[in-house]
Amino acid sequence: MQQQISLKLLPADAASNTHIITHAAAAVGIQPADITGFHLLKRSIDARSRQAYFVLTLLVFVNEPFLQREHTHPVYNELPVNAPRVLIAGAGPAGLFAALRLIEAGIKPIILERGKDVRARRRDLAALNKTGEVNPDSNYCFGEGGAGTYSDGKLYTRSNKRGDINRILNIFVHFGAEEKIMIDAHPHIGTNKLPHIITAIREQIIAAGGEVHFEQKVSDININNGVVTGITTTSGQVHEGKYLILATGHSARDIFIMLHRQNILLEAKPFALGVRVEHPQELIDSAQYHCDLRGEYLPPASYSLVEQVQGRGVFSFCMCPGGIIAPAATDPGELVVNGWSPSKRNNPYANSGMVVTVDESDFAPFAHHGPLAAMYFQQAVEQQSYKAGGGHFVAPAQRMTDFVSGKTSASLPDCSYVPGVNSTNLRSVLPAVVHERLAGAFKAFGRKMKGYYTADAILVATESRTSSPVRIPRNNDTLEHPQLPGLYPCGEGAGYAGGIVSAAMDGERVAATIAAKLG
Repeated sequence: MQQQISLKLLPADAASNTHIITHAAAAVGIQPADITGFHLLKRSIDARSRQAYFVLTLLVFVNEPFLQREHTHPVYNELPVNAPRVLIAGAGPAGLFAALRLIEAGIKPIILERGKDVRARRRDLAALNKTGEVNPDSNYCFGEGGAGTYSDGKLYTRSNKRGDINRILNIFVHFGAEEKIMIDAHPHIGTNKLPHIITAIREQIIAAGGEVHFEQKVSDININNGVVTGITTTSGQVHEGKYLILATGHSARDIFIMLHRQNILLEAKPFALGVRVEHPQELIDSAQYHCDLRGEYLPPASYSLVEQVQGRGVFSFCMCPGGIIAPAATDPGELVVNGWSPSKRNNPYANSGMVVTVDESDFAPFAHHGPLAAMYFQQAVEQQSYKAGGGHFVAPAQRMTDFVSGKTSASLPDCSYVPGVNSTNLRSVLPAVVHERLAGAFKAFGRKMKGYYTADAILVATESRTSSPVRIPRNNDTLEHPQLPGLYPCGEGAGYAGGIVSAAMDGERVAATIAAKLG
């Protein structure tokens, strides 16, 4: 007999298969010896009371042979020589997963990525951190794997209506991710492991007959008689194709400018803007687990906070336990920060974006830019942040309590941000609509979470690439651009995803739609 049960266990018990079987037997009303094995289906942490527990969902085998779990992996057969072709601009999760889905359908993907492969890209990140030099085509946002490769690899999403989340996770496991991502409530791969997985995906695409071209930035979409006929890159190369999946990411401003220049319909889109907040990880552990020391069986604690302040939502974004704050700018003279964690999440700091929703009323001074108004508003804030930092991607920063009281910090706590921080009154950096609401929210968060509102927390500006400030419209059924047949806006940059998994699902969805059209 197989039976699915739920257990609520102390962390030490949840770490021991022997203890799990003992508790499972008690829950079912049998002897431990009657259990021949179990599969762990789901795992989460309940830290609402003073004692933290693991909540496990198990499939228990009782008095019958235990069967190992079988994973069904997709098959990527070699493509025929005459396979139809689809162009994909961008090698982030949307583009890569679109390519894999096309291969499954017998269609040849041709990926054109403006940045470099993951190994070469790492050298550009090192230069950005150490010398303050940014490569506009190879940085934390651009390059193989997209923004997610070097910014954490969190796989949690609420977008279960957009596609099959388990299918996406299963594909990650197929290419080298640990199986625990299939069971954890908030799965996470880690920046140190993602590059190997992304490399394996690229190698599979090429082995099946697809193509992946690096340092090939799209400069124009070629159009004839009102339909897509291909693309031209900045190197002058022309790639012909009737179908173009545009998956260039939320920071590809030059792509938005190019589309606007070609009179292709765009829309300004609200996004969120704020700072990255960093606390000592021990403080977050103590607040969330209600203890002085976390202990060896609990992972570094995370948090999720949201508050309405003066009619606007203020919320945490991309929380990184045991993480590092990184420079995520894509152009000189602009300062953007993001966060990431290694797989073990074993750094001494916890950081999170803390952002405020901004909308059309805030973009009004940039309305003359039409559908690019939000993008230019975003850019202006980043440029102001760079000036306030003093250059070389040194970031303006402030203690949390000083920010709320409106005074420049006399000193700053230690911070994980490698280029360095400069004490600044962030009210001179952030728009009033943002800093006023952040100040109100931090006090409210301190009431919700003991110790959160503290002088030991540092705010680093600016967290501004939470989502795309531009939406590229598409038909709800065909997923094509309503004005330009053959153009398929896709992923975060088009405004249809918000993270690795949702972008991957959107890539699959667009690829499946094209495959159905091709029969």
